[in-house]
Amino acid sequence: MPHADYLNIALIEAQKAARAGEVPIGAVIVRDGRVIARAHNMRERKQNAAYHAEMLAIMRACKKLRSWRLDDCDMYVTLEPCQMCMGACINARMRHVYFGAKSTSDLNWTTPTTNLGDAKSSQILLDFFKKNRYN
Repeated sequence: MPHADYLNIALIEAQKAARAGEVPIGAVIVRDGRVIARAHNMRERKQNAAYHAEMLAIMRACKKLRSWRLDDCDMYVTLEPCQMCMGACINARMRHVYFGAKSTSDLNWTTPTTNLGDAKSSQILLDFFKKNRYN
């Protein structure tokens, strides 16, 4: 199936979001030429900041495949993913992300961060990876 066909499925999802009063963004995840997950924005309806179309599609694909790794999957989304969604794509090892429209907005909010340099926080991670990855 051509890219345009997958993007059209994402556009159908975006239309569902628009009808629900959500920002009209839709996403689909494809594996081996088949759509395995589709979603649209539901942030307002669910009052959850993480309920972007891409995040929901990733959650559904992971559930379907019973794996957090989506390294043999591609995402088609109607708008260039935000930092949160792109981070999720990277963490899921998504093979490729295709988007229909370039985002024209920068982040409209920033949250300060502070590294507390806590040794216990570092040690629990070091111990975990030493036990689980280096043996």
